Amino acid sequence: MQATKRVISTNIVIRRTIRELRKAANRNKAPIWDYVAELIERPRRLRYAVNISKINRYTKPGEVVVVPGKVLGAGRLDHPVTVAALGFSETAVEKIKAAGGRVLHILQLLEENPRGSRVRIII
Repeated sequence: MQATKRVISTNIVIRRTIRELRKAANRNKAPIWDYVAELIERPRRLRYAVNISKINRYTKPGEVVVVPGKVLGAGRLDHPVTVAALGFSETAVEKIKAAGGRVLHILQLLEENPRGSRVRIII
């Protein structure tokens, strides 16, 4: 019986994101970043894709949200939210900005909020 080989992403941006999240989790004693890194480390077919409608449903105005995957543009957003993710569709970016929100990569949010306080993960 052969042991299964662990597959690591070949995308350098994703590998750097995982590495930086783990460092920040250890340095700042912030387990939220370790969990986000664990979710991003999954195979691409198992990563999350979250629609704008879900972000609208589970957030309040002014909240900060992390999506460990891609944000898609289905639905509508009626309040300003800061959304950090690995990727965004064009319509998702337009809708978030139209509602007065901000669009960030996860590493940008990590620089702004190294402790991960008041950050909600949506999967």
